[in-house]
Amino acid sequence: MLWSLFKIILFVVVIAFLALGAGYLLETDGGIRVSVGTMEFNLEPLQAVIVGLLLVFAIWVVIVLLGLLVAFIRFVNGDETAISRYFDRSRERKGYKALSEGMIALASGEGNTAMSKASRAEKYLRRPELTNLLTAQAAEMTGDKRKADQVYKRLLRDERTKFVGVRGLMKHKLAEGDTETAMKLAQKAFALKPRHTETQDVLLGLQARHNDWVGARKTLGAKLKYGALPRDVHKRRDAVLALSEAKGVLNEGNDIKAREAAIEANRLSPDLVPAAVMAARTYIENGKPRYATRVLVKAWSAQPHPDIAAAFAEIVPDETPAERLKRFRALTKHRDGDPETRMLLTELNIAAEDYAEARRALGDLPDELPSQRALTLLAAIERGEGADDQTVRALLARAVTAPRGPQWMCENCNHVHAAWSPICDNCKAFDTLAWTSVPETETAMHGGAEMLPMIVGKADDPAETAELVDPTDEETPKVVEAELIDATPEAKVDGNDAQGDEPEKR
Repeated sequence: MLWSLFKIILFVVVIAFLALGAGYLLETDGGIRVSVGTMEFNLEPLQAVIVGLLLVFAIWVVIVLLGLLVAFIRFVNGDETAISRYFDRSRERKGYKALSEGMIALASGEGNTAMSKASRAEKYLRRPELTNLLTAQAAEMTGDKRKADQVYKRLLRDERTKFVGVRGLMKHKLAEGDTETAMKLAQKAFALKPRHTETQDVLLGLQARHNDWVGARKTLGAKLKYGALPRDVHKRRDAVLALSEAKGVLNEGNDIKAREAAIEANRLSPDLVPAAVMAARTYIENGKPRYATRVLVKAWSAQPHPDIAAAFAEIVPDETPAERLKRFRALTKHRDGDPETRMLLTELNIAAEDYAEARRALGDLPDELPSQRALTLLAAIERGEGADDQTVRALLARAVTAPRGPQWMCENCNHVHAAWSPICDNCKAFDTLAWTSVPETETAMHGGAEMLPMIVGKADDPAETAELVDPTDEETPKVVEAELIDATPEAKVDGNDAQGDEPEKR
C-alpha cells in the first residue's frame, strides 16, 4: 500500500518537473542555429532538446546495429558470440533435459527409453563422460552386453572415466566366468583407485581363488591401510592367507618356508584350528614338543576340535593309554564342559579300558546333544561293559539317523565342507568357514526312527527280532561291528584303524 502510494507520488513529481522544465524552455529567449551547406535551421530551446534526444537515440541505434553486424560476422566465422551462446544454452537445456529423462527411465527399468534419451543427450551436450555412462547402464539393462563393452572401452580413453570403464569390463568378465581377465582388470582398477572398497574385495577374492596368497596379503594390507577393515579382522584374515600360503609352499616341496608361514599364521590367529595344527606339527618335526604343546593348548582353549587332539597325540605317539590319559589333562582341563572335551575324555578312557570313567565323562551327552560320535562312543562303552549285541546295534542304529555334530560350514551359504578351506567351494566366499553344528533338514533320513525296529529288532520279543534281523545274514553285524570299531578313540586320536573288539594300545 505504501509502496504504491510512493510510486504515484514519484510519478506526479517527475511529470511536474518535466512540465516545469518545458515551460521554462518555452519562456527562454534565443535558440540554436544549425547551418549545413546552404541550408540553415533555427531551433528554439525546446526543439533543440528534442532534436538532441533524437540524435542520441539514433546514434545508439547505429551502434547496436554495428554490434549485431560484427557479432553475425564472428558467428559465421565460428567465434563465440552472444548468438552462439544463445544457441549453446538452448542445446544445453535440451541435452540436460534428455539426460535427466534418461536417468529417470533407467531408474524405472525402461532400458530402451534410457538408451534413446542417452543418444539424444549426446547429440545436444557432446559430453561423452556423462552420456556414455547412461548408455552403458541402459545397454546392460536391455541385455546388450556387446554394446555395453563398446561403451566401457570408450570410457577408457578419458582419464576421468577410465576407472568406470575398467570396473564395468571387470564385472562383465566375472559374469562370463573369465576370472583370469577379471583379476587383471581388478588389479588395474585397484591401481587407479586403491581406496575403492568394492574393488579391494573383488581383487582379494580373485587372488584367493587363484591361490595368489602373496598378492592377497598385499591387498588385505591395503584394506587395513585405507581404513576399510578393522585391525582384528585383518589379523584373522591375514592368518588365513598365511596358512594358505604355507600349504601352497608345502605342496611345492619347500618345507622350511612352509613351516615359517604356518608358525606366522598361528601367531596372527592362535584360535585358527588348521594353523595351530600345522604349526604344532612343524614344532614336532623340529623336535620342539613344548612349543607344540603350548600352541595346541592355546588353540583348544579357544576352540576344541578333534584335529587338535589328533595333533596332540602325535607329540608322543608310542605312549601307553594310561600315560596318554595323564598327558591329555593339559588339554582336558580347559573347556571341561564342552562336548568335544567330554567326548575326548570318553575316548581316552575307553582306550584305557576304564569304561566306568568313560561313561561318567560322557554323561548324558547322547541324550542332550545326540550325535553320531556320541552315540557310537556310548555303543563302545556298552560293548566294553559286556552288553549284548542287540543293545549295541540299537545304539549304532540311532547313530545312523543322529546329527553328525559340528562340521566346517560356510556361514554365508551353509555349505558343509569335509575339511577346512580358505574359500567356500559353493559360494566362493573368503574366510567364511566355521566349526559349528549343521542345522538338521526335514528331509534328511525321513522316517529313520520308524526303521529302527527293522534294523535291530525289539528287545522284548526275541522271536520277532529273529524274523526282522535274519541271523544268517552276515551283512548287518559286519556293518555294525565295523562302524563300532572305526569309532573307537584310536581311530580319532592316532588315525589307525583297530582290528579287533578290544581297543588298540596307544
